[in-house]
Amino acid sequence: MDSTRRSFLKIAGLSVLGLGAKPVADVIAQGGQPKIMPDPKAIVGKRWAMIVDQKKCLNAKEGCKDCVVACHTVHNVPDFGNPKDEVKWIWQTSFDHAFPGAENDYIQDYVKDSLRGLPFVVLCNHCDNPPCVRVCPVQATFRRPDGIVMMDYHRCIGCRFCMAACPYGARSLNWRDPRPFIKTPINRDYPTRTRGVVEKCNFCDERLAKGLIPACVEACKDKALIFGDLEDTNSEVRGVLRKNPTIQRKPHLGTRPEVYYIL
Repeated sequence: MDSTRRSFLKIAGLSVLGLGAKPVADVIAQGGQPKIMPDPKAIVGKRWAMIVDQKKCLNAKEGCKDCVVACHTVHNVPDFGNPKDEVKWIWQTSFDHAFPGAENDYIQDYVKDSLRGLPFVVLCNHCDNPPCVRVCPVQATFRRPDGIVMMDYHRCIGCRFCMAACPYGARSLNWRDPRPFIKTPINRDYPTRTRGVVEKCNFCDERLAKGLIPACVEACKDKALIFGDLEDTNSEVRGVLRKNPTIQRKPHLGTRPEVYYIL
């Protein structure tokens, strides 16, 4: 088809559509590629990370789960009421489960006196080298340029390869339809899932896009959760890392997790 005929057909089509075709004309004028304008209030970063300050997370021992409740409410996480079907984005576990192999003869007393018995907040580590991404056969899980490891619920086929590859147990499969088990009012700003779909923490990417910090960070009254851009030398996370020694979960596996813990 020559350029003259192509141009004629474009004009004829717009004429049939009438005034309502102006957006289409604008797209054609831009080369045929529609553009999505980001929210000017969006929080952007080059390498997102989170710090869990266990020294501040003292109320957890008394049963505080504000971060868990906030996250699961915002993201419509179901509550099946039993460990077998449990779906979790952020949860609490013991030091031994969070950091297996981290103990040695020289820190046994410190662990015994200060850490054992305390619940540790754990979540997806949004690894720089995520094994879950490599094994997904349909690219339903992928790593964004800013480091957030995402899930595409529509692509997920429920094969659970990503669950097997994740060394942190950070992914959950919906064995049953989760929608009837959402105990809180449904948040219409975030999609509910279906049976056979894997889900996990997403660092609240949908909130970042609106200029809001992650729900768990916002809900923590002890300010034990710190979130920010590692590439920004003036960010709070960089400042905290400069002043405090931290550990990560299973760093020897080479996944390069981006969740840091201050003990």
